[in-house]
Amino acid sequence: MPKRFLKEQKSMAVSDRIAELITPTLESMGYELVRVHVSGGRNNQTLQIMAERQDGNAVTVDDCETISHTVSAQLDVADPIASAYSLEVSSPGIDRPLTRLKDYQRFAGFEAKLQLLQPHDGRRNFRGILRGVEGKDVALETVPEKKGESPAKFTVPFATIDQAKLVMTDALLKAAQENRKTNNQETENQAQ
Repeated sequence: MPKRFLKEQKSMAVSDRIAELITPTLESMGYELVRVHVSGGRNNQTLQIMAERQDGNAVTVDDCETISHTVSAQLDVADPIASAYSLEVSSPGIDRPLTRLKDYQRFAGFEAKLQLLQPHDGRRNFRGILRGVEGKDVALETVPEKKGESPAKFTVPFATIDQAKLVMTDALLKAAQENRKTNNQETENQAQ
């Protein structure tokens, strides 16, 4: 087995263990875990934890600091990474990764890039408009690459997606601004 594959497999197992460890804590604090990612070499690893607020409001620097302190304490006790590492806590951002099946439903209508573990119709990389979820499959309508091509709608099993993220478009930016305005108005109304 190639070393790269073994390294990725080991990294995924560590990520899974960390996600399992911290998810209940984050949920009790009002956050949802989006992704845990371990990267770097043996002597300079980085542990990235990406979270979002359950109430839909934007994640602030204070939120990241709170998560960092709480998760650091948990990780110090559990010690899931054998060597020294740097902890990074962040929000998913506007052009966020799509890591959960519910993300594909939530962001239906927006453009995304998907990379599959294995080719589908001879391709591993797709760019298109998310059309939601059908059972445990993700529906996507491809954006024509050449003039005269028609969009193609297809589904892929969620389990076959290696990586996916939203594409920064005017529509995505507009939706993010509207969401921010709505959340700010709700916060102001609650304060009164």
